[in-house]
Formats: sequence, C-alpha cells, structure tokens
Amino acid sequence: MDTGTHFVMGIALGGLATLDPIVADNALTAQAVMLGTIIGSQAPDIDTILKLRNNAIYIRNHRGITHSIPAVLLWPILITGFLYSIFSSSNLLHLWLWTFFAVFLHVFVDIFNAYGTQAIRPISSKWVAFGIINTFDPFIFGIHVAGLILWGFGFPPGYTFLTIYFVLIIYYIARFREQRFIKAAVKKEIPAATKVILSPTMRYHRWKVAVIAEKHYYVARADNGNVTILDTFDRIPLPDSEILHVAKHDKNLAAFLSFSPVYRFEIAEFDEFFEVRFIDLRYRSNGFYPFVAVVHLDHDFQIKNSYTGWIFSEDKLRKKLKLIPL
Repeated sequence: MDTGTHFVMGIALGGLATLDPIVADNALTAQAVMLGTIIGSQAPDIDTILKLRNNAIYIRNHRGITHSIPAVLLWPILITGFLYSIFSSSNLLHLWLWTFFAVFLHVFVDIFNAYGTQAIRPISSKWVAFGIINTFDPFIFGIHVAGLILWGFGFPPGYTFLTIYFVLIIYYIARFREQRFIKAAVKKEIPAATKVILSPTMRYHRWKVAVIAEKHYYVARADNGNVTILDTFDRIPLPDSEILHVAKHDKNLAAFLSFSPVYRFEIAEFDEFFEVRFIDLRYRSNGFYPFVAVVHLDHDFQIKNSYTGWIFSEDKLRKKLKLIPL
C-alpha cells in the first residue's frame, strides 16, 4: 500500500489498541503503543531510500528483505526497544505486541497488491502477490479516514476500528470474487490464454489485463466485467544474439527482467549505437507503456548507458539516458 494508507492504518491500530485493558488503563502505555503502531506501520518501507541510489537496486530490493519473516520479527524488537527507552513506565509486553501487529499488518496487506512482497523469505525468495488491491485504494484509505473523523467526534476508537476491519475483511473477499470473475471473462474472450495477469486500478470495476498465449501477448482492459482487447503483439522468442546477451547483463535490464513477468522487446540499430528496449505490458496508460528498460551499446557491443523505470514520454527517456554516466 502507499505511505498515506499505511500511516492512517497505524493510527487506526493505535485506536484499536484501546480495546486492550492494559493499554486503555495506562496513558503512558497508550502513548507508546500509538507511536509503536505508527512507526511499525511505516518501518518495512524504509527500503524506499534505495531509490536514491538507482532504480535497478530499488526494483530488485523494494519489499524484499525488509518485508521478510526475519524483518517482521526484528522491526518490533527495535521499535519497542527504542520506545521503551523513552516510555520506561509503559507495559513492555503490550507495547511489543501492538508494534508487532502493526509491522505484520503492513507486510500482510502488501501481499494483496500486484507488486507483492517477499513475505516468506528466507523460506522462499518467491514474490507473493495476490493482485486484488491497487497500491492506493480509495475505499481502504477513505474508510480509515472516516474512522479517524468519527474518533474525533467522540466515537469509541476501539469499537469503531474493529467494525471497520470487519467491513474490510468483507471488502477483500469481494475483491477476490471480482478478480476470479474477471479472469473467467478474459479466458472467455481469449480462449488461447495460458496466463492472465490482472492489475487492479483505483476504480473498483476496472482492471488492467495482460495475457500470455502460445503465439501472442494481449493487452486488455476490463470494465464492469466487459473485456476490451487494446493491443496484440506476436510472442517472439528472445534471439540468440551477442547484442542481447551483453544487454541482459546490464544491471538495469537484469532488474527489469527480475520484476516483469510479461514484456515485449525491440532491438534497433542507429548510426552510433544499438538500442535494446524491453517494455512491460502490464501498465498500459493512455496508449503508452511507461515501465521500460533501455540499454544502449556501441558497435563493439560495449554498454554506453542504460535505464529502467517509469517514463511517460520519449523525450523524458532520452533525457534520462543522456544524464546517465557512461
């Protein structure tokens, strides 16, 4: 989920914690728990700072080790230790319990996005992604904000957020049913589909669709259960060429390939260089595919520059490539 949603969830958990008699009867513990749930709800996303280095490192590592089983166990200990050094009269066990719940819930809700997390690492490095909730879901964010407003008007926070989380359980179940329905509709529209990849949007009944078939890739949109095919691409195997062999060892393209399950590629020759471009087919927006990896090689097959990330125009991509040092 996005940072804002994790933040309001952290406050909500602090309100839910008032149902715990130990928290409710001790103001100092309540303050510590509120800070613990807010910090715990943000802590796993500390790997966002990797963006400051480069997109390749960020793509490979975001929601990786910081969302793993060891991290889910370690974050609450670190946060609780820090807060207990300030609120030494608070209840240590209950401070840890609610902080742990906040960290766990952060990682848990992230697995329902299309991006997913490595939540079961080190048991497996597989990315767990159910793909039913957009990174920002207006309903989830809105119902939390509504709960905070009700709290401000004097409603009991514990029972208010307990009710909200029961509603959200029903909402998640409904999203799973919606996803299953859309997949069935896609397979009916494209009988040759061997794999259907759905990406939820901020609109409840709108989904982005990428389909892998034996001979083609299909890009589609689903609105209210109606599937519209937007683009069709031939499924061409990667050629055995020196250009591609060298390009695949570039850190940006390697990061892209580790992240993208469905893509097409282009190899073009210009006067001074070759261009290898890989295009993720999951994120079509206004006729443009913004998530790409591009590698430029000279005619001696030496990499000149490369880039991976979100680009919404060719001009911006060219500027990015020119700014990247050789």
